[in-house]
Parts: sequence; structure tokens; C-alpha cells
Amino acid sequence: MDKLVTLRGVTKRYRRGKQDIEVLHGIDMDIAAGDFVALMGPSGSGKTTLLNLIGGLDVTSAGSIEVDGTRIDRMDSGELARWRAATIGFVFQFYNLLPMLSAQKNVELPLLLTRLSGRERRRNAMIALALVGLEDRAQHRPGELSGGQEQRVAIARAIVSDPKIMVCDEPTGDLDRHTADEIMGLLQQLNREHGKTIVMVTHDPKAAGFAHRRLHLDKGTLAGNGS
Repeated sequence: MDKLVTLRGVTKRYRRGKQDIEVLHGIDMDIAAGDFVALMGPSGSGKTTLLNLIGGLDVTSAGSIEVDGTRIDRMDSGELARWRAATIGFVFQFYNLLPMLSAQKNVELPLLLTRLSGRERRRNAMIALALVGLEDRAQHRPGELSGGQEQRVAIARAIVSDPKIMVCDEPTGDLDRHTADEIMGLLQQLNREHGKTIVMVTHDPKAAGFAHRRLHLDKGTLAGNGS
């Protein structure tokens, strides 16, 4: 498979008071198109920082990140925002849905950055909701849905703009085992049947078992080969 994401020598430092804290140390990693990667490791190992760098939510202190031939580490904040909107679908642990909007309207949100008409946005949102099995809940607000249904809406929102990469941060962390397995099965289906490349942070070995590969971070260093 073709390489979709390439990281070389990626280092990340944060300034805390007068001290520089280095949380990632020269990470090298390759992710192929259509891959499903689980990032694992203890708390504080740098998993979410690495995920945020791949998703363009944060910028490197050193090193390069290339996604589909584009060096995102060279982009300014405006370019990065446009790139994220066109390339990345985000799924978070706590869903991040707007409580006053219906499921359909929540799913439409990423499309507000496009030139699609209102009718086209509604159509695409309903297609995404159908893919996650929630077309019959389109007019329900988040407070009227279960946790698993809310996460399905969040996944529909992540895929509605047909992103190249889905970036998932503890997508099952707030769910019971049965619901977590259902959500992981959905992500696996999106990967296998729709070719979505998925990079996921998880503490859950069972959730990680749905991925093609497990990569372990420990104290900011990638254990083993990131290829």
C-alpha cells in the first residue's frame, strides 16, 4: 500500500514556566493508505500529542510530517485549518456534539466550511447517518440519544466530508464494553468497506485488537518499528 502519512524525526516540546518539557523524541512513523493503527502506551507517554500532530491540531518543534505528499509542518495556521477541514475527520472520547442541534445538524457542521448548498449538506449528512445506522434518529438532539448513539453521530460527522484520515482519541473510553465493541465494529467496517485510514489512541487492548497494527509509545519514544 502507498504511504499516506510519513513522520521523520518528529519532536514536540512545551514551555512550562522557565522549563522546556520534551514530550516526543524524534518519532519516525509510516502509515499506509487504508491502514488502521492503534497508538497505545501509559498516560503521559505522548499518544494524544502525536495524534494531534498527525491531525494538524498541533505543530512540531522539530522534524517533518508529510500527509498525502503535503508537508503540513510547513503550513501556517490558516493553511493548516483549511487542510484539516479537507483531510481529517475527528472522533473524540466525549463526542463534542452541540446539545441544541439535532443529530443531522451536528453532522452537517463540517460542511459549513464548504460551498455546498443547504440541500446538499442535508443530503450528505443523511447519507453519513445511514452509514452509522442512525438515519431514524436524525432529528433527535444529543440529550435524547444514548452514549453509543452519540458516538455514532460523532463518527458520522467525522466521515461526512469524506476525509482521507480518521483521527480517533479514546473513541470508546466513555462507553460500556458492549457499546464499545459496537463502535469498534463500526470503525472496522469503515476501514474495511470504505477504505478509511484510521489512527486511534486507546488504553483498551480489546479496542486495539480491531486495528491492523498496534504501536506503543513510552515516555515519548515509539517502541519498535513505526513502519
